[in-house]
Amino acid sequence: MIRVLLADDQNLVRASFAMLVESAPDMEVVGQAANGKEAVELARSARADVVVMDVRMPELDGIGATRLIAADEDLAGVRVLVLTTYDTDEHVMEALRAGASGFAVKDIRPAELLAAIRTVAGGEALLSPGPTSRLIARALALPPTPVTGGPEGLSDREREVLTLVGRGLNNTEIAEALGLSPLTAKTHVSRIMGKLAARDRAQLVIVAYESGLVIPGR
Repeated sequence: MIRVLLADDQNLVRASFAMLVESAPDMEVVGQAANGKEAVELARSARADVVVMDVRMPELDGIGATRLIAADEDLAGVRVLVLTTYDTDEHVMEALRAGASGFAVKDIRPAELLAAIRTVAGGEALLSPGPTSRLIARALALPPTPVTGGPEGLSDREREVLTLVGRGLNNTEIAEALGLSPLTAKTHVSRIMGKLAARDRAQLVIVAYESGLVIPGR
C-alpha cells in the first residue's frame, strides 16, 4: 500500500482528495495537514510514502515544508508531490529546488492524480504532465546545448545524458538519441544520480538547468 499524506489548508479539498485516494486499492490516507508545519510533523510520525502538498498554506507554506522534509535524513524515503492552483514556472522550479519529486495543478483529472502519486512513490519524477512541460518545451525548441563545462566529476557521456534528462527525455528516448541500449542509458542515469547525490530525476533536471547544460528562454 502507498501511504499518502494530504496537506492543504482547505478542508473541502482535503476531503475530496482523501476520498479519491481511499478509492484506490493500492493507497491509503495516513494523515491530513492544514498547514506546512503540520505536514512536516505528520510526515515524521505517520511515515507516509508520498506527501501531496499544497503551495500556499498558513504558518509554513508548501515549499518550505518540502524543503524541511527533503533535508531530514530520517525522511529520505518520503516523496513530495506539489499540487497547486498556481502553475507559474517560478513555482515549478522553486518546488523542485526544494526537493519535490513532482508538480501538478489541482485541475488534474482524478485518474491522473492517482497515477502521479504512483509515479512519485516509485521513485520517479513527475516531469512531463502539467506545467513542468513548459520548461522542457522551451528547452527543446533551442539548438542542442554544448556539454562542455558541466558538473564536475561527470564524464562527457554522462553530461550528454544529463542534458537529455534535463530536457525531459526518459531512458528509452535517451537511448535512441545517443545510440545506446535502454539498459545502458538507465545505468548512466543511475550513476549520475549517485555522483550528484540526487534523490530522483527531478533533482537531475535542476542540475541540468542550473549548470547551464539546458538553458530555457534563450
